[in-house]
Amino acid sequence: MIELIDIYKSFGENKVLRGTNLVIETGETIVVIGRSGCGKSVLIKHIVGLLIPDSGTVKVEDLIVNEMNQKQLYQLRKRFGFLFQGAALFDSMTVEENISLPLAESRNEYSNSDISKLVEEKLEMVDLPGAQQLKPAELSGGMKKRVGLARALITNPDYILYDEPTTGLDPIMSDSIDTLIKELTDNLNVTSVVVTHDMYSVKNVANKVAMMNEGIIYFVGSQEELINSDDAIIQEFIKRTEVKN
Repeated sequence: MIELIDIYKSFGENKVLRGTNLVIETGETIVVIGRSGCGKSVLIKHIVGLLIPDSGTVKVEDLIVNEMNQKQLYQLRKRFGFLFQGAALFDSMTVEENISLPLAESRNEYSNSDISKLVEEKLEMVDLPGAQQLKPAELSGGMKKRVGLARALITNPDYILYDEPTTGLDPIMSDSIDTLIKELTDNLNVTSVVVTHDMYSVKNVANKVAMMNEGIIYFVGSQEELINSDDAIIQEFIKRTEVKN
């Protein structure tokens, strides 16, 4: 279980998180929605200690993330996969080198053949077999997302964090990525946190939905509860999102 308790985070004068509270149960897929700039990406970066709150507590099971040193954070992050916006691939590296990056500090635990086998296995999982020697410049946007996801899976994580996984993709490819997220969650029994502003992704993958507004978690509930809510802020968000898409 992941808990974010009364989290505050500012960047200069910009107050992004203003007392954010959220519980993510083990094994569920929760989708965090909200307008661009509302703090969704900032929120999930706190879960793995990429950002430290100004105040509040971040817990993963019984561990307090914002009290960990770098060595402890490294051990924690091995239990997480993180799909960054835009996939965040290194242009100078091959697909195989990009995917194996999370194993860099554990190279003494793996032979080259072990790493190659793991990369091959993860590429199969994301429906991109045989792409090991390609460079990012040779990949489409959807393929880059799949490579980023293969990298997120390379450590066999307990948790996967997805930061805007369908941004910049056409509707067909977005549906494909959503389907892949759902299949991986079901088949690997991982806890998934998906940050998006895309209501179609909510409908495709969410067990539970959390909506952010003005630096707090404004709503938590099922897809049906969200869609059927008579709250004006929620309905305005849904309307704007569906019109945009």
